[in-house]
Amino acid sequence: MKMLIIGMGPGIGFSLAKRFGAEGAEILMMARNAEKLAGFEKALQAVGITSKSYAVDIGNVQAYTAALQQLAAEHPDLDILHYNASAYNPTAPSLLAYSTFLHEITINTGGALLAAQAFLPAMKLRGKGTVFFTGGGSAHKAPPELVSLSIGKAGIRNLAYCLAQEYAPTGIQVSTVTVNGMVAPGTKLDPDTIAGMFWELYQLPKAQWIWEKTI
Repeated sequence: MKMLIIGMGPGIGFSLAKRFGAEGAEILMMARNAEKLAGFEKALQAVGITSKSYAVDIGNVQAYTAALQQLAAEHPDLDILHYNASAYNPTAPSLLAYSTFLHEITINTGGALLAAQAFLPAMKLRGKGTVFFTGGGSAHKAPPELVSLSIGKAGIRNLAYCLAQEYAPTGIQVSTVTVNGMVAPGTKLDPDTIAGMFWELYQLPKAQWIWEKTI
């Protein structure tokens, strides 16, 4: 089992790596900061999980697309693609610069589309695979200061729905977990709990696939 986590971080991303890695997955990780990625690799190695990291700025579409193409060529057997990246600059809608909005939408939603387009063809040829997205409750109830994140999470939710409709008949599972609130250890929205929900989705037989689960 091989899993790529795009938007690796210390919260949901690291919990996903631990959970799926504990189940035998080889973990591939992508994020912007090479130093932090090296720290995640070391932490995973300490608990016996094999991982490899790729430092890529998702906001740089040219570099990101090239990295996706390279990874898709190197890993045509990828089992699980998980898009976990997000970006936001708390600002009132009336004050949000258009350039900032476009940059954040690229990371919040555009990057997910590009990743899916890179890996779904090989999954379709194999007749199996899983695409996961980390969703957010702001897709339903948007705080005004999080306008770009809210639009991005609404996009993620609809992208998951549309891809699920397109690819479920080909044997590919597409699902999102919509997280309603701030993720924090020791709370209802503990990242380990959320990672566990994704694992439960992964374990579902095809007849029970659902495109969205909410916490």
